[in-house]
Amino acid sequence: MDTLLEAPSMAKRPCVCANDPVLRHSHCCINPRVSQSDQMEGLLEAFLELSDSSGRSLHLSFEKLLDSRACDSDQNLLIDRALRLGSALLEAGKRSARKRASIHNSLTWALPPDLTIKVFSMLDTQSLCYTAATCSMFHKCAMDPLCYANIDLTTVVPKVNNAVVSTMIQRAGKVLQSLRLGIVPGPTLSPGSSQPLVYTIRNSVDAAGFSWNDKRSRQGKESSILSRSCLTALSGDSGAAGALLKRLHLYNIERMDNTALCAALSACPSLLDLEIVGLHVELRQTLMSVSTNCHLIERLFFESSKTGRDDSLKSPTCVDLVNNCPNLTSLALRGFKLHDYKVRILVKGFHKLKYVDFSTSYSITGTFLRNLGSSTGGNLLEVLILRDCMHLKEVEVAKFLSAIIAGDFRLLRFLDISNREGLASEGDWYYRCYNSSMIPIKQVSEERPDICLLAEFPSEGSDASLSSQLSSHSSDSSVSMSSSESSYNSDQGSGNEDGRETGYVIYEESSDEVDILAV
Repeated sequence: MDTLLEAPSMAKRPCVCANDPVLRHSHCCINPRVSQSDQMEGLLEAFLELSDSSGRSLHLSFEKLLDSRACDSDQNLLIDRALRLGSALLEAGKRSARKRASIHNSLTWALPPDLTIKVFSMLDTQSLCYTAATCSMFHKCAMDPLCYANIDLTTVVPKVNNAVVSTMIQRAGKVLQSLRLGIVPGPTLSPGSSQPLVYTIRNSVDAAGFSWNDKRSRQGKESSILSRSCLTALSGDSGAAGALLKRLHLYNIERMDNTALCAALSACPSLLDLEIVGLHVELRQTLMSVSTNCHLIERLFFESSKTGRDDSLKSPTCVDLVNNCPNLTSLALRGFKLHDYKVRILVKGFHKLKYVDFSTSYSITGTFLRNLGSSTGGNLLEVLILRDCMHLKEVEVAKFLSAIIAGDFRLLRFLDISNREGLASEGDWYYRCYNSSMIPIKQVSEERPDICLLAEFPSEGSDASLSSQLSSHSSDSSVSMSSSESSYNSDQGSGNEDGRETGYVIYEESSDEVDILAV
C-alpha cells in the first residue's frame, strides 16, 4: 500500500495544443465527438487568428503544398480551390459587414419602417432609385409599392427604355396613381404658357450640355428608346396597374401610335388627368378613346406633333366627349385645325369648364365666343388662351371684349389674345392688324381690373403682310413648326369661311361627317 502511495502521480499533463490554434484544430479534427460544423468554425477561427504579418509565411506554406503535388493538374486544382475559397470568404465578410451596417442603420435611423416608406414615397423617381442603392435597409423600404405610386420618368434627353417603365409599373402594382413618361425639352412651364412642349432637334440642342454633334449622332438611337409597347404593363395582370391610375402624362414618344395609346387608355378607367404632347396620334381617335374609357376625366391637355395639319376631329366626336365626360374642367387642344362650330360644341357643352387653351390652333376665327358668356357652358370660364391662333379675327376679339365690359364672363381671370402675326382682318385674313385701336383693351382694364389681359402684337410696319413674312422663315426653324406652318400658310382659305356662317351650321365638312347634334 505504501509502495502504491509513493508511486509517481498519474495526473494528466496539460495539452500542448492549448495555446496553438492550428494544433488545437488538429486535435479537434481527430476527435470523433466534434461535429463537422464545429470543425469548420475551428478551422476558420484558426485561420483568422493568423497575424497580418504571417502573409509571407502563408504564401510559403501554400508553395510547399503545391510542390507536394506530383502533377500539374493537381496543382491547378489546388490553386482553383484556393481561389474559390478566398472568394467565398471575401463574399462572406462583405455580406456580414452589410448585415451589421443594416442593423446599425436600423438602430440609429430615427423613423420606423412605415414612416420611412411614407418619406420615400414623396421623393421623385430618380432620387428614390439613388436612395434604394444606399443600404439594404433603405433598399427594403424603397421596394414598397407605395414608393412607386407616383412615377416620373421624364427626361431632357432620352435615357429611359421600355424595361425601366415596365419594372416601375410592376413595383407600383395596384397602388399606381400617376405616371409621367417621355422627353420634356425644358423645365415645366407655368400655367397659361403657350410655349410648345414638342421635342424637336432645335430645342434639344442645349439640353444637359450636349453639343450639336452629340445630338446629331444620337438621333438614330433616340427614336428607339421608348417604343409603342412602353405602356403595355398598364394592361398586365388583367389591368391591375392601370385600374386606379389618376394621372397620365406622355411627352414626345416618337413611336407611340393610335393603337398603342388607345390600348393604354382602355386600361385606365379612373383617369382624371391626361396630358399628351408630341405623340404621332390622331386627335379624333384619341378623343374617341377618352370618351369611351375615361368617363371621370377632369383635365385634358393635347398638343399636336404636326401643328395645323390634324383636321381629323368630327362633330359627333365632340358631342360624345361632352356627353360621356361631364366632369371636364380643363381643356387644352393646341396646334390642331379646329373649326369654330366644333369648338363651340366643346366649350358650351362642358358645364364645369373653367380652363380653355386653343393656342396655335388654326381655323379658329373667334365666332364661337358669340353669346357664350350668358350660356350654361362658358359662363364659368376662368382662363381663356387663344394665343397665336392664325385666323383669330380682330372684330370677333373686339365683340368678345365688349361682352366682358357688358357684364358677361364674370369669373374670367386670365385672357391671352396675343398673336405674333397680328390679328386677322374682317375681310381678308392675309391682311393683319397690328394695333389695338379697334379692341377696347383699356376699357376692359378699367371695368374689370381683376382680369389679367395679354394682348401682345408685333409693331405695325415691321411686316407688310403675312404672305411676305411667310416667305422669310429662317432655315433653322424647328422641324415640326416650320413644315406645318408652311403647309398651313399655303392654305389660302381659312378653313372656316365664316362669311357664310349662319347660326353655326355645318359647312365645308368631309362626306363622312353627320349633322351636328344639339348639346
